Amino acid sequence: MVNINNKIGGAVMAVALSTSMMVMAKENKNFNYVADRFADIEVLRYEVPGFNDLSLNQKKLIYYLTEAALMGRDILWDQNNKYNLELRQLLENIYTSYSGDKNGKEFKAFEKYLKQIWFGNGIHHHYSMDKFVPEFSESFLRSAIKSLPASKRPANADLMIKVVFDPEFVAKRVNQAEGADLIVTSANNLYDGVTQSEVENYYNAMKDSTDLTPVSYGLNSRVVKENGKVVEQTYKVGGLYSNAISKIIENLSEAVKYAENDKQRNVINKLIEYYTTGNLKAFDDYSIMWVEDTDSKVDFINGFIESYGDPLGMTGAWESIVNFKNDEASHRTEVISENAQWFEDNSPVDSRFKKDKVKGVSAKVITAAILAGDAYPATPIGINLPNANWIRAAHGSKSVTIENITEAYDEASHGNGFNEEFVIDKPTAKLLDDYLFITDNLHTDLHECLGHGSGKMLPGVDPDALKAHGSTLEEARADLFALYYLADPKLVELGLLDNKDAYKAEYYKYLLNGLMTQLMRIEPGKDVEEAHMRNRKLISEWVFEKGKPDNVVEYVVRNGKTYIQINDYEKLRGLFGRLLSEIQRIKSEGDYEAGRDLVEKYAVKVDPKLHNEVLERYSHLSIAPYRGFVNPVYVPVKDANGNITDVKITYGEGYADQMLRYSRDYSPLTK
Repeated sequence: MVNINNKIGGAVMAVALSTSMMVMAKENKNFNYVADRFADIEVLRYEVPGFNDLSLNQKKLIYYLTEAALMGRDILWDQNNKYNLELRQLLENIYTSYSGDKNGKEFKAFEKYLKQIWFGNGIHHHYSMDKFVPEFSESFLRSAIKSLPASKRPANADLMIKVVFDPEFVAKRVNQAEGADLIVTSANNLYDGVTQSEVENYYNAMKDSTDLTPVSYGLNSRVVKENGKVVEQTYKVGGLYSNAISKIIENLSEAVKYAENDKQRNVINKLIEYYTTGNLKAFDDYSIMWVEDTDSKVDFINGFIESYGDPLGMTGAWESIVNFKNDEASHRTEVISENAQWFEDNSPVDSRFKKDKVKGVSAKVITAAILAGDAYPATPIGINLPNANWIRAAHGSKSVTIENITEAYDEASHGNGFNEEFVIDKPTAKLLDDYLFITDNLHTDLHECLGHGSGKMLPGVDPDALKAHGSTLEEARADLFALYYLADPKLVELGLLDNKDAYKAEYYKYLLNGLMTQLMRIEPGKDVEEAHMRNRKLISEWVFEKGKPDNVVEYVVRNGKTYIQINDYEKLRGLFGRLLSEIQRIKSEGDYEAGRDLVEKYAVKVDPKLHNEVLERYSHLSIAPYRGFVNPVYVPVKDANGNITDVKITYGEGYADQMLRYSRDYSPLTK
């Protein structure tokens, strides 16, 4: 599971930076964090502090792992929609060969559309899942296609034009509307010619309720109908996406030569086996080996991981992150993981749903070296894997907080006016300035390290029982675990916070975001649909409603503007604990109806009056609702014999330049 960035305004710098972060900020005060800005998106750069201090073999390992990461890009694009790769190729050909007025209104609108598609890894917005709406004319696109050399003109130009301009055609990548056939009405490329009931029946027939170690059904396959029969097309060498997977394997095979130890070497080799065979049992073996490798400094994820892009929450989107441990900053996550049993034992959930013994919880703060696939350009700020419940229970989980990414968000947010516009008063704003950076990172640590790994399923409960609402409820469970414990005196006792009231910064930001400011990401008249946004809204709306008798949280209107005011932080913590207990029960028992009712009542619908106010107030601030990143560039330095003697890192590549280079050098499915 991942923790998607929720820094809506990002206006949250703090004094409580770790030593390593302060040194980095001091040494690189002239670093240009902003790479581009268009539509509702700001593209940033991130630094990779400590890379130059790594050994040569560690640098080589990272280099080949990053090459493997970039080779998977086309897979995600095709997973998102079957027209994405062909359309991307067409639009990039137009962009690079256009000979008309590049300052004209039509071309500028075309450029904006292309940049949106690059950011969304396809024609749909990465958060709303709605298709991007072009602001250039159909006649412009037709003329631009006609101007291309014959070798670059698509044979199906009319279809490409329909993809761009027909609002009803492949309109929504992931549909979560209650009562709809979520497969038929979703435009992703994970299913073809099948209905939701056919897919559910297909996998239900495979599952054995007595199997205590089930594979992750559907994780690496596309479900289609062939000759009237439902079948899987597996992602593997010789199967679907074979050309891209073969390139990934080539680079993994180079990376394994520079593995730091036997455990890491075995992990990479097992991943190669999984990619070669497509065997989900091999993936489970790989996941166990990966989670048990806690000695390596360099680490990575690579594969079909998170299932948010599947309306049924089964098929994993391809992604990769290459990273290495931030030893100094990892102290806090190591303290948390060392005390995992205490947190589990003292959780407010029913004892039936607690783990008797927490196993193998490891946590660290990492420095991201490359982001790829579903983690690029928009990226998580924390990760907890593997996702299989039985592996978590028997072997533990690995949790990370990506601190050079959170640092980049915060550094790029200085002086944007968010606190002045939305925070209720100066004392609260000072609380955020003093403690939000550290409490936000601690929230991520607790969410990933303990929240996702806490609790247990009752025997025989289907891990997919919560269906379309599973992702939202799982993220809510992890967030609530983190929120509940942020206020616990244990964090001060462990030395993770130096002020017993520091947690209030995160509590205030969380409710402000969940009740109000995240609405800037929603178009007027639309529902909340993305799982992480639903999670935050569910929690915030539930505690607001349940706290009304004691006036725990209230809306306050001053000079015509609405603010959030928290009147009783202690009772708010109690409400977080109550909701955590209920959502853990829902997950442990597989109570679909109760889970659905929570999501539909609290997480979906938007108050149009408040929504309009939030949008109007944001319109006066220069704040992008969404942020993502360009990657640094790794260049191997070679001697006369072709041996790598060093790997250099540079940061200056622009957004469009990077996207075009990736399409040129890392497109094994379109060559």
